Amino acid sequence: MTGLAFDCAGERLVALPAGALHWPERHLLAVADLHLEKGSSYAVNARKLLPRHDTRQTLDRLATLVAALQPRTVICLGDSFHDRSAGERLPDAERAALDRLTAQVRFVWIAGNHDPAPPAAGWGEVAEEFGEGPLVFRHEARFGPARGEVSGHFHPVAALTVQGRGFRRRCFLTDGERLILPAFGAYAGGLNALDPAIAQLFPDDYDALVVGRDAVRRLSWRQLRPDPSYAWERQRRR
Repeated sequence: MTGLAFDCAGERLVALPAGALHWPERHLLAVADLHLEKGSSYAVNARKLLPRHDTRQTLDRLATLVAALQPRTVICLGDSFHDRSAGERLPDAERAALDRLTAQVRFVWIAGNHDPAPPAAGWGEVAEEFGEGPLVFRHEARFGPARGEVSGHFHPVAALTVQGRGFRRRCFLTDGERLILPAFGAYAGGLNALDPAIAQLFPDDYDALVVGRDAVRRLSWRQLRPDPSYAWERQRRR
């Protein structure tokens, strides 16, 4: 499985086109912000009519990665479930898929703001953060120096202009010291990589590892552009 190798806190990591992080030396796979059962949450609250297949799509993609890479540990970096009752809404087929996945490999579920106490008993370990070698995995990045921090939460996306056309793509963000993963969930939205909430975490230069269909491309933040449509939408929702 082809990805983009890069260094963070002295470790060689691989950003995968699926939006997951692979640490080959430690046989570790990390994903962020699955937001399982987001579709059913919207259906229950009648806010939007979304097909209720997001959990199946997300788990299928994760199962494919596990089968291909054979990690010893899978770390889910918080907001794995869209809300506290998401586990109760899981259809039988998706519940069985989680049973199979968590029986194959060690799962560590990091608590997030959407799911402060995941998951159901028997699906793995739950932690506020998880340390492995020089890296520490948590849901949300902490302000200030944080060498070796790997987090999610922000759902970063890169806005690009290619041949006069605008695109938005999920991306990893890193300055070589810390790393923010894109959202892995099928229905997860995104925050522009230049947004001040993200940029303040990288006081110097940082790069976007932009996820494409079959490859990941590394770009400087200077090659990205603001996303006016997103900024307008964010302002409208305040």
